Amino acid sequence: MTPKLELSDDEWRKKLTPEEFAVLRQGGTERPFTGEYTDTKTAGVYQCRACGAELFRSTEKFESHCGWPSFFDPSSSGAVFLRTDWSMGMKRTEVLCANCYSHLGHVFAGEGYPTPTDKRYCINSIALRLVPDGT
Repeated sequence: MTPKLELSDDEWRKKLTPEEFAVLRQGGTERPFTGEYTDTKTAGVYQCRACGAELFRSTEKFESHCGWPSFFDPSSSGAVFLRTDWSMGMKRTEVLCANCYSHLGHVFAGEGYPTPTDKRYCINSIALRLVPDGT
């Protein structure tokens, strides 16, 4: 599979801030409890900060108290791409934007949160852009 939007690293660097590039294109992680959307309750759509694709909706956001915005499901089945991540010495499931393959965060299952899917999409705020309802 290949992303619908492919840019060179130089093109991404021109489009993104150094902090955004480090997370979205290099798989970094922002520090917990520092992200813009960690505690946001605004109704709206969360888009990929790199390409603008719709990823999540506020109706699927929940309080996990983990330090990053958490969602129990993406906005559609094709919004994100999942792949195995062996970094950090453990097996995790990385979440990427299906449109541009930018790194968003990781998804965890079976943690016991009272959500319909029993999944926690733990997403970096810097990877998202919230478009409030009505704008």
